[in-house]
Amino acid sequence: MVSTHLISSDKLTLEKIQEIISGDYKLQLSDESRDKIIACRNYLDNKLKSNDELFYGINTGFGSLCNVKISADQIELLQENLVKSHACGVGAEVPQEIVKLMLLLKIQSLSYGNSGVDLTTVWRLIDFFNLGIYPVVYEQGSLGASGDLAPLAHLSLPLLGLGEVYYEGKKFSSSELLPHFKWQPLKLKSKEGLALLNGTQFMSAYAVHLLLQTKRLSHWADLISCVSIDAFDSKLEPFNSLLHIARPHNGQIQTAKNILSWLSGSEIASQKKEQVQDPYSFRCIPQVHGASKDAIAHVESVVTTEINSVTDNPNIFPEEDMILSGGNFHGQPLALSLDFLAIALSEFGSISERRTYQLISGLRNLPAFLVSNPGLNSGMMIPQYTAASLVSQNKQLCTPSSVDSIVSSNGQEDHVSMGANGATKCYRVVNNLENILAIELLNAAQALEFRKPKKSSNKIELLIAEYRKTVSFNTSDRVLHDDIVKTVEFMNLYHD
Repeated sequence: MVSTHLISSDKLTLEKIQEIISGDYKLQLSDESRDKIIACRNYLDNKLKSNDELFYGINTGFGSLCNVKISADQIELLQENLVKSHACGVGAEVPQEIVKLMLLLKIQSLSYGNSGVDLTTVWRLIDFFNLGIYPVVYEQGSLGASGDLAPLAHLSLPLLGLGEVYYEGKKFSSSELLPHFKWQPLKLKSKEGLALLNGTQFMSAYAVHLLLQTKRLSHWADLISCVSIDAFDSKLEPFNSLLHIARPHNGQIQTAKNILSWLSGSEIASQKKEQVQDPYSFRCIPQVHGASKDAIAHVESVVTTEINSVTDNPNIFPEEDMILSGGNFHGQPLALSLDFLAIALSEFGSISERRTYQLISGLRNLPAFLVSNPGLNSGMMIPQYTAASLVSQNKQLCTPSSVDSIVSSNGQEDHVSMGANGATKCYRVVNNLENILAIELLNAAQALEFRKPKKSSNKIELLIAEYRKTVSFNTSDRVLHDDIVKTVEFMNLYHD
C-alpha cells in the first residue's frame, strides 16, 4: 500500500520529512491548501484586471528594473523570460536526494495561498515528486537573497519543457520526457515565475538534509567516544551527573548521561586507574559534544520555522486585500544557522581526531600505532593523517559565509546572505565528519582488542562484535582505505 502525505497547514518537522523521504511517500494536496491556492490566484487575476497599480514582479521588471512597467499582453512572457534568464547555475549537480527535498519544500511554501501560483503549477510539482522526476540543479549561483534564484530557476525549467531531469536513474531533456507523460509545457501566469524562483528552498533543503545526517552522526560521536574511553582506559569520573547538574547545559547533561549508560558494566572502566586525569579530548567530551548538540538544537528550531514559511516576494493576502513587497526571500536566518552548524559539526571532528591521536601514541600500555611489530608495520599511523587533513579542511570550510555580501542588481539588492555557499560548505563538513568518526572507530576498535581479556560494556562489546563482521582486526599492514570505506558503510547500516 502506498503511503500518502497530505500537503496542508500542518507543521512539517524533520521527523516527518524523514518519514516521507525514507518511506517513499506520495504527496497529495489537501482541500484546505487547494482552496487557498485557488482563492489567491483568483484574487490576483481580479486585482490586475481592475487596477493600474504597479506590483513588483507581477507587472514590472525585476531587481533594479522594478520601475519598468510591463504591458498586460506581455505579463506571461515576462514570467517565462524570468525563469530562462535566471537559470545560470554552474558547478557540480545537486544530489538528487536534496533536489527531492527542494520539490517538497517548494510545494509546501506555495500551498499557503500567499504566492499567487496557479493550481496546475503546484500539481505539476507534485507529479514530479511522486514520479521521481528530479530536475538537474547546480550547486553554485545563489546569493541567498532574492531567493535561491539560479538553483530554483533550474528546478523550474522542466515545468516549461526546458532544462534536464533525472528519471529512473537516467538523464533526459525535459522536452523529451514531458511527452512520455502526455504533458504540455506549462504557460506561466502573472507572478508565477517569481513565486517559483523567489524562496529559500535550496538553502533549506540542504539544511534539512544536513540536520538529518547530523542527528545520526551526533549519536555516533557519543557512541564511538565510548569505545575510545575504554580503549584508552579512561576514567568515568568526568561523566558523573553531579558535575553536569552544576553546569546544566542540556547537551552536556545528555552526553554525560549517554556515556555513563552505554559504558555501564564495563570491566575496563571499573578497574583501578593509574592516572589522576585524562586528556581533554576524553575528559571534556560532555562539554564539547554537548555544546555542539545545543547548537544543532538551535539550528533545527530556525530551519523548522523556515520550512513552514512563505519565502517568495511579493506576498499576497487576499482577505486583507493587500499585495506586499518585502524581503521574506532573504536567507539570513539560514545563513547564520548553516555557519553555526558547520562550526558545531567541525568540533565533533576536531575532538574525535585528538582521541585518535592519543590512541596511536603508544600510551596506556597500548602498542605504538596499535599494531604488533611496529616499524615493519606502520599500523594505524596514516589514518590519523587523513583525519587531521579532514579536520584542517573543516576549519577552512568554517570561515563564515554569512559575513560576506556582494552588491548585485545595480545596487538594488545591496545586502545578500550568501547562505547558499554556507549550505554547500556545511555539506562538505558533514561528509568529512563522517570519515573522521569512521577513522576513530577503526582505531578505537583496534585498541580495544589490546584490553582483552577484560571486556567493555555489553553495548560496546555487541557493537564491536558486529563491526568485526565488516572490518577485521589488523594484524599486519593492509590497504586501510578499504577499512575506512567499510567503516562508513557499517555506520550507515548499524542500528543499536
